[in-house]
Amino acid sequence: MLYQLYETQRSLMEPFADLANAAAKVYSNPLSVAGQSPFAQRISATYDLLHRLGKDYEKPEFGLRTIEVDGVDVAIHERVEIDKPFCELRRFKRFSDDPATLEKTKNQPAVLIVAPLSGHYATLLRDTVKTMLKDHKVYITDWKNARLVPMSEGEFHLDDYVNYVQEFIRHVQKLYGNCHLMSVCQPTVPVLAAVSLMASRGEKTPLSMTMMGGPIDARKSPTAVNNLAMNKSHTWFENNVIYRVPSSFPGAGRRVYPGFMQHTGFVAMNPDHHAKSHYDYFKDLIKGDDASTEAHRKFYDEYNAVLDMDADYYLETIRVVFQDFSLVNGTWDVKSPSGKVERVRPDDIKTTALLSVEGELDDISGSGQTRAVHDICGGVPKSQQRHFEAQGAGHYGIFSGRRWREHVYPVVKAFILDHNTQVEAPGKTAVAVAKPAAKAVAKKAASPRAAAKK
Repeated sequence: MLYQLYETQRSLMEPFADLANAAAKVYSNPLSVAGQSPFAQRISATYDLLHRLGKDYEKPEFGLRTIEVDGVDVAIHERVEIDKPFCELRRFKRFSDDPATLEKTKNQPAVLIVAPLSGHYATLLRDTVKTMLKDHKVYITDWKNARLVPMSEGEFHLDDYVNYVQEFIRHVQKLYGNCHLMSVCQPTVPVLAAVSLMASRGEKTPLSMTMMGGPIDARKSPTAVNNLAMNKSHTWFENNVIYRVPSSFPGAGRRVYPGFMQHTGFVAMNPDHHAKSHYDYFKDLIKGDDASTEAHRKFYDEYNAVLDMDADYYLETIRVVFQDFSLVNGTWDVKSPSGKVERVRPDDIKTTALLSVEGELDDISGSGQTRAVHDICGGVPKSQQRHFEAQGAGHYGIFSGRRWREHVYPVVKAFILDHNTQVEAPGKTAVAVAKPAAKAVAKKAASPRAAAKK
């Protein structure tokens, strides 16, 4: 019922938001009669703010058209490689007519970025993707809004998430021989489960895993987000935050954790900050500070765009990650697509290098939560494990913005490059990556730096 009331209210507000937008443009136009008023700029700013507070925010685009590689502009073609009911595997293919640039990009490592399914769209990682594209072939999981998935597509569970990740890994491995994994926030847990299960079966596992700001062990330095999930019962969540999608959407009748409730929770974490941000936006509009107002719009166009999560997936994540701590306790069983139940055993991972990244000021995943991955992956040689803490970085700072580009990314880039050959397992000989990357590996092995390491 609450979801239906929200949609009714949003539908009623939509024409007023559109009207406010039109009024803002009229008063900001110096050639209009209204624009001649001495208070025109202030009135325009008021209407503009009302429009942004009342409008509906749809899924943003990645909008990556070109990137610069060593001073050369490279075109980006975004395409869907695999289309699943609840997720698309999206690739950002690079094109260039410069022979040297083409040769360089062709031999760079392939990286699968697993984006969070925790409220925002995968476009939240736009800066992550843009930066990674300079030195890597990039794929990303683009999770779908559950309210747009018809009931005929069935349910979506945490087990399905794990199985999706495995399917995507195999797809990229088939193309390039192997790949590297990067998971940001929420997916660190299911990604580790996916690789663990592949290792237990004797399948080829990714060359490296980069775990960034995720709740591997949410018991360590619990944050306000963790405390809510830990202190409320499973029944409380099911009775208070789960609703059915209204009839106006393709997923009508599906049980979900609605995006608008998640957004309310996001804002409630720092209400004073958001109020100040909007007031500063209002003042910047009056002053005509186009750079600041555009930065505000870009941030909130992304921040305010949220998706619904399937109820089964959401409730199982709460139980497995934040209440039972099934991963670190070694009690997590996952059902494969064939129906076989398998135990998640991170110790079985032997040949995948491991990098964990935390932000010093992260208020979403507390200190030590991601680093805990090293405690449960005892099969990975210590020489192939590394932890990095980004000083002065909050949660978003480890994958977006200046600190990500200047401090975190160089560490991630170097780690992937250093492990672009198969990690040597105890008693085994290191295996080279598949042919598409062999030339790059050989070139790296011949370098003075690589020779010194050997």
